[in-house]
Amino acid sequence: MNAAVLAGLHRGWSEFRLFATNAGDILGWVWPSAVSLVIMYLLRGATVPGTSFSLGTQAIPGILGMNVVLIGLMGLAATLTVERTDGTLLRMKATPHGVVGYLIGKVVNYSAITIASALLVLVPAAFLFSGLRLREPAAWLTLVAVLALGLVASLPIGAVLGSLFKNPQNLGFGMLFLTGLVAISGVFYPVTAFPAWLQWIAQVFPVYWLGLGMRSAMLPDALAAAEISHSWRHLEMVGVLGVWAVLGFALAPIVLRRMANRQSGTTIEKRQDYWQ
Repeated sequence: MNAAVLAGLHRGWSEFRLFATNAGDILGWVWPSAVSLVIMYLLRGATVPGTSFSLGTQAIPGILGMNVVLIGLMGLAATLTVERTDGTLLRMKATPHGVVGYLIGKVVNYSAITIASALLVLVPAAFLFSGLRLREPAAWLTLVAVLALGLVASLPIGAVLGSLFKNPQNLGFGMLFLTGLVAISGVFYPVTAFPAWLQWIAQVFPVYWLGLGMRSAMLPDALAAAEISHSWRHLEMVGVLGVWAVLGFALAPIVLRRMANRQSGTTIEKRQDYWQ
């Protein structure tokens, strides 16, 4: 098993290095954040309702939270779906501890991509938006803790979804659902402006809580007045994200094991023929 872990770490780092040298891959993951930053910069003159704080600045932490879910969850789900179809997972299954090493590699790769994407948002945001608490060590500690918790909550669910999607075409439905979830989760506008029933739906999923945790790290405490219950609700955030993490880690091994057991050359050939 130690060999599988080492192989997975090496595989993950190698995949990230390939990603970092591929302009197309980088652009594919960066452009949503870049577009969001431009829009929020144009809205910097608007203010959070009931305050004089810039709405553009208030949205930056939510964009970071959105990236964790977008990359960690949907990125891993998409990769598992595609590589299950093209036979990559079957080849890993044929080697000792190959599936374990494969999954560890994917977790390492997408964790690194998520961290790099966060930095690509934070660096320009530090120059373009005023009011962010990026010079306070406590803010960075909270930011790192929320980012780590978000990855732990998102990556296992991404692995589960990647195991359940039968073909890459199904990913469009997942992305559509995630886009709608982002829209109601307070990423670009305070969730308290939405109807109560939408607020309750948003609070079920990780996107809202990741954004809330990021906001608690990066925004002045006075901005908590714009949140539900007028507080950052750290305990609730840890609780909900923790539940998603436990749920993901409980389901992922079961679903992935069944997916790997069903892999064979015949099933892959049939699946490829069907979609050609």
